Amino acid sequence: MSAQPSNKIPVVEVDLNANKKRVHPRFITGFYQNIRVISMYALLALFLILPWIRYNGRQAIWFDVPSQHYYIFGMTFLTQDFYFLAVFALIAAFALFMVTVYAGRVWCGYACPQTIWTHMFQYVEKIVIGDRNKRIKFDKEPMNAKKVFKRFLIYFIWFVFSMITAMTFVSYVSGTEALYGSWQILGGVIPFPDWSTWIWVSIFIFAFSTYVNAGYMREQMCIQICPYGRFQSVMFDKDTLIVSYDYERGEPRGARKKGTHPENLGDCIDCTMCVQVCPTGIDIRDGLQVACIQCAACVDACNDVMDKVGYPRGLIRYTTERQLVEKEPSRVLRPRFFAYLTLLAVLCGGVVYALTDRVPLEIDIRRDRNQLSSLNQQGMIENSYIVKLTNKTQSAHTYKISLEPQEGLSLGVRFNDVPLEAGESFDMPVSIYGDPEVIEFGQTPITLTVASEDGKYNVSKQNIFTTQGQ
Repeated sequence: MSAQPSNKIPVVEVDLNANKKRVHPRFITGFYQNIRVISMYALLALFLILPWIRYNGRQAIWFDVPSQHYYIFGMTFLTQDFYFLAVFALIAAFALFMVTVYAGRVWCGYACPQTIWTHMFQYVEKIVIGDRNKRIKFDKEPMNAKKVFKRFLIYFIWFVFSMITAMTFVSYVSGTEALYGSWQILGGVIPFPDWSTWIWVSIFIFAFSTYVNAGYMREQMCIQICPYGRFQSVMFDKDTLIVSYDYERGEPRGARKKGTHPENLGDCIDCTMCVQVCPTGIDIRDGLQVACIQCAACVDACNDVMDKVGYPRGLIRYTTERQLVEKEPSRVLRPRFFAYLTLLAVLCGGVVYALTDRVPLEIDIRRDRNQLSSLNQQGMIENSYIVKLTNKTQSAHTYKISLEPQEGLSLGVRFNDVPLEAGESFDMPVSIYGDPEVIEFGQTPITLTVASEDGKYNVSKQNIFTTQGQ
């Protein structure tokens, strides 16, 4: 439809249940597309390379779910440290909200995994079949040997990409050594992976999801399933950066001879290049739409056309409603943006402080709840405890347990030294003896300290020594 100028950027309602033809976007180059391709494939390369990076002799990023140890470079996290995960999720959410308030859906267009893998799968079609027009014609052709071969080649390459993706995902959990080092030779000739059941199931799920999402669902994931496009309108305001068509300058649209500019027509020559390059198949000239992922392909395509016909660039451009409609400068530090920025700064500061102040040694003291205290053969009051030591470092350490000096109390341990490997835990039986002639009746606060032999790490924790029942 032809959009009409108004005092507000129109928002188009999309029939989400309508059957839509397969989108075959035209691949172009341009300022924003160069940035987009670099950002997308840099993130893809990072995803593929990270599992192979080693740190202190171990996989640098390894979420070892079976053993409940999670390694991120020099830090080891256990299941009880999952509050960090909640904070990281909050940081990611607020970062996304802040970026959305300022720059709209740039995440969707430049960094979303769905966008990256869809672009890669569509590029495979371009290489095998050809550019947009050839792909559209190919879909309409009757089935023949040539079409079957090209389809098979495309599906095979998609399958390879899906398997690489799935194995990379799983390697973050299983570890690269377990995934790529556990192979057997069938019949002395054929190499075959010797994987556990959960690895096989995980690889199948990830590979199937990648194949279906990037090969078939494509833009429908953005339009039908992803919730981000639904609540973007709630987060947008007049100063949010969006890709928009300049109605006043472009309308009424129409074809014309090169080098001419009819007085009754706007700058839009109705070439439909903006539609042809759109990865979701929309017409940006119809207004702001939920399917727009703000990749700016239409901006580069339109600028290229404007250069060819001799008109100024910017008929389709990154702009804001305030700039386009009200002809006023946009405001950057508005209250909503500043609120997200402040919350993000507080959360990031808190996480940095917690990580730098974090001692990679954990102790947990459990009392013997069956008997609060007992009198031993020497006439001393004895309290029994289990001290659980967890070495959260990525190297072996030997630890010693000590009791803070206190009159009338002494420490009894079964082992003077407790050697622990990286990530290892150990339940250490500990007894504390009290002289009934010195200590007071009731409950006496005590402090146990666990320190590494090299003095690098030490943690103290309080508990209670009781004389009740004596």
